[in-house]
Amino acid sequence: MLSSREPITCARCDGRRRPLFKRFVRRYYAHRRLRSRGVGGYFGGRLAQAGEEVVFIARGTHLQALRTQGLRVESVLGDFVVQPVQVTDDPRHVGLVDAVLVAVKAWQVPEVAEAMRPLIGPATCAVPLQNGVEAPEQLAAVLGPTHVVGGVCGLVSFIVAPGHIRHAAGVPFVQLGELDNRPSDRLDHLRQAFERAGVQIELPADIQCALWMKFFFITPWSGLGALTRAPIGVWRSLPETHRLSEQAVCEVLAVARARVLPSQ
Repeated sequence: MLSSREPITCARCDGRRRPLFKRFVRRYYAHRRLRSRGVGGYFGGRLAQAGEEVVFIARGTHLQALRTQGLRVESVLGDFVVQPVQVTDDPRHVGLVDAVLVAVKAWQVPEVAEAMRPLIGPATCAVPLQNGVEAPEQLAAVLGPTHVVGGVCGLVSFIVAPGHIRHAAGVPFVQLGELDNRPSDRLDHLRQAFERAGVQIELPADIQCALWMKFFFITPWSGLGALTRAPIGVWRSLPETHRLSEQAVCEVLAVARARVLPSQ
C-alpha cells in the first residue's frame, strides 16, 4: 500500500508532486457510503425467478415485507415478483450453501463476514459485489482465501420500499474470478446459474484488473457527484470539475500500479 509520504506525479495532471494516496482514500470512503442499494434484491430475485434455490438474509421491515408480500422488482427489462420468498434474519437457520452473494454496503463487509460463518462449507464461495477493491481481502481475512472469489457488478437500482426494488437503467452485469485467476468448477456453475437467470455474466482473465477498472469508473462518477451534487453532464462541462475527474482517475491508477498492477 502506498504511504501518504510517497508523492506520485501523473503525466496527465499538472506535474506537481503531491501525496495522492491520502486524498484517494478520503474520496474512496466518501463515495462508497453513497452507493445505490438494491443489488442483492435484483440479482437474487433474478436467480430465484429462474428456479435457483435462493435464501435472502434480511432484517427489519424488509424481512417482514419479503415474508408477507414477496419480492417485487420493477425493471426496464421486465417486472417480476418472487413469492413465496425464502428469507431469514439469522444465517444459522440456513445451513451450508454453495455460494453467498455479499451485497451489503462496503463498510459493513467485515461485520457481515463474521455473521456468514454458519453458511460456509468446504466448497462454499463468498462473492462480494461492492464498489471498491477491499472486500475480497476483508472476507478472506475472516473466512479464508479459498472461500472467497472476486466479484464486480454493474446495476442502477435502488430500494423503493421494503421488499420493492427498482432497476432503473442499463443492462445489469456480473464479473467473477478466482483471486488467483485460475479456472474453477464453482465459477463455471455460477456462470451457468446467472445465464439461466438471463443476467450478463463474464469470467474475465484477470479479476483484479476488472475490480480496478470498475474503480476507475466509479471514483470520478460517484466522488464528483457527491462533491458537486450535480449530474455528470454538468461537472464534465466545467473545466475545473472536469480536471478534478482526470486527477481522480490518475490517483486511482497510481495506487493500482503500486498495489497490484505494476505491469499494466
